Amino acid sequence: MIKLIKGGVYYMEGGLVKENRAFMVEEKKIRAIKGTLTYSVLASHDKGDGENLKLKFDALASHDITYVGIIQTAKASGLEKFPVPYTLTNCHNSLCAVGGTINEDDHVFGLSAAKKYGGNFVPPHLAVIHQYMREMQAACGKMILGSDSHTRYGALGTMAIGEGGPEIVKQLLSKTYDIKRPEVIAVYLRGKPAKGVGPHDVAIALIGATFKKGFVKNKVLEFIGPGIKNLSMDFRCGIDVMTTETACLSSIWETDDTTKEYFKLHGREGDFKEMHPAQPAYYDGGIVVDLSRIEPMIALPFHPSNAFTLREVIENAGDILSEVEKEGNRLKGDKGKPFRLTDKIKDGKIRVSQGIIAGCAGGSYENIAEAAEILKGASCGNGEFSLSIYPQSQPVFKCLADNGYVSSLMGAGAIVKTAFCGPCFGAGDTPADNGFSIRHTTRNFENREGSKLGENQLAAVALMDARSIAATAANGGVLTPATEVNYTKKLKKYYFDGEIYRSRVYMGALRPQKDEELVYGNNIADWPEQLPLSENVLISVVSVLCDEVTTTDELIPSGETSSYRSNPLRLAGFALSRKDPGYVDRAKEVQKREEERRARGSLPEDILAALSAAGVEVKGDTMLGSAVAAKKPGDGSAREQAASCQRVLGGIANIALEYATKRYRSNLINWGMLPLVCKKFDFKVGDLIYIEGIKELLEKDDPTIAATLISGGKAGKIYLTLGPLTAEEKEIISQGCLINHYKAGNA
Repeated sequence: MIKLIKGGVYYMEGGLVKENRAFMVEEKKIRAIKGTLTYSVLASHDKGDGENLKLKFDALASHDITYVGIIQTAKASGLEKFPVPYTLTNCHNSLCAVGGTINEDDHVFGLSAAKKYGGNFVPPHLAVIHQYMREMQAACGKMILGSDSHTRYGALGTMAIGEGGPEIVKQLLSKTYDIKRPEVIAVYLRGKPAKGVGPHDVAIALIGATFKKGFVKNKVLEFIGPGIKNLSMDFRCGIDVMTTETACLSSIWETDDTTKEYFKLHGREGDFKEMHPAQPAYYDGGIVVDLSRIEPMIALPFHPSNAFTLREVIENAGDILSEVEKEGNRLKGDKGKPFRLTDKIKDGKIRVSQGIIAGCAGGSYENIAEAAEILKGASCGNGEFSLSIYPQSQPVFKCLADNGYVSSLMGAGAIVKTAFCGPCFGAGDTPADNGFSIRHTTRNFENREGSKLGENQLAAVALMDARSIAATAANGGVLTPATEVNYTKKLKKYYFDGEIYRSRVYMGALRPQKDEELVYGNNIADWPEQLPLSENVLISVVSVLCDEVTTTDELIPSGETSSYRSNPLRLAGFALSRKDPGYVDRAKEVQKREEERRARGSLPEDILAALSAAGVEVKGDTMLGSAVAAKKPGDGSAREQAASCQRVLGGIANIALEYATKRYRSNLINWGMLPLVCKKFDFKVGDLIYIEGIKELLEKDDPTIAATLISGGKAGKIYLTLGPLTAEEKEIISQGCLINHYKAGNA
């Protein structure tokens, strides 16, 4: 199905050729490097030197879990107006009181900010963030930065990147997004998907082939090849949005008449241009996807990369599900009743309890319409199994209704709801403990859809395409691939009704009303003050996470915490709550001791005594702060709170073997935390790490830091690095955070 090509490849004569077979002279290779779509789009947005990129984006996007903190940060840093179109959507905190506070306060604040600073405001239930940006903002050759990790509009010729809030702040202050020119991987599509195979099947297969190998980490995926013409726009977007789960930086696709028709349909034909790479074009690696060989897929718990064909899971149910069951019990530990998945096998069939088709990945017109065709004349049944469907925007919902698909789905027993991202992160349709949910959504981490390991709750959530979810629903909840169902694939034509947005969306981009007042609810709070870095640091390790990968959902849970995301101190109380419930109290204790240090002018006597007993002499101005040690933290969401919550609790560093994503590492830096990297992972809670002259070391380029580790009363040397940092990133860490950096006159 999928073949990975390591090393350089050329796209020439309509195919991929390995570098060692192309025999290019150096000057031709240089031209070929510049022949990719990626190179041309980045070059047109770069204010740097072509290698050290300084990018300015054409538009920005945030949702209601992130935009309050972003605007508060930008305001504290000197914001006067939004310099580019900035769209504030409301698709995450759509429900009014998840977690106990009134989320509508955030929406009122967002509208007031859109008016004051000149932005667009999309009210709750109208559209999920990425569908609105596809419909109204994406344009060929443009770049969009979003504060949601699934910011991907490459199928529309737009290079889009999902980052943490501080990077949005930089753009709001007319600063740049700084990054080394990324490597580019050609994704060569050929063939045509079989009936019953959908975009999630292709995406899951791609993620399964690449993620664990780190094959495309922080790189750009460029989709090329003859197979593109065999995919509809909805199909392309469905694959594209899931590229986030490969850990790539961004994506871009060739455009064609299908792309042109999409823009024409949405009244924006002027935003189309034909885009193709040059031939030859040089890529740093290649992926060949034979669409005709893709089967219905399933990503089993607890990651989108845990990919299998549905066929092999059904044929080997006992063996495969028992392995997932073991992993679930490892996560859950010995508390409460065991996690069970093999009990879903009954009479040789796998039975699921819930199906969800929703959000930026699942809720497209074609996904839902084809699901309706599969369910025509069938019933979901009146037993445990339930099916919920969330069209991704009101225009999509309206067309589905006008074309009879909503009525058909309701008649089959499906519940059709408004645009909402909740099922993807644990604020809607949360499965029961030990339930088995199949979802056309973006992620299936163990803590994401509402499971609470701290309360002995864990559900099995698997990703599948809408077509096979519908086939399963039609079969009474028995896991069934859509390729085994006879149905009519010919769909009624989609149309777009833009009047829906003209009637309800506040479209104030680039028209600020400076006299407007921001409207604050009781739960909206300013960021607490953060201190600059001292000459030396004493780092207390307050949490050690030994999993091979730690997600941002484990660092700061989604779901019930969403209503507190406008209040930094209240939100911080949830940090690591599902992974290490003792973390917050330990971090607060270190923070309290740091306050004592500042009050007395030196470290507390008991700490000095412990250091002295280990033979360690602390010199000069030494700040005390906490750190989380994790092997590979930061996979998943772009949410900045995964870093800011640690900072609010007195965190001054993370220590890792490597960082799972660029965006998480950037969040740490922008919140003034040291992104330390070690070669050997052997830490315990309570360990102390003393780094002398950290401010001086920070100024050097990727130095080896000889630090002192005090563990069990004994001291020894360890060696750490910070990795590459730009001059501005060094200043941000030194000054304590991005807000301090701009307050110091760098806005």
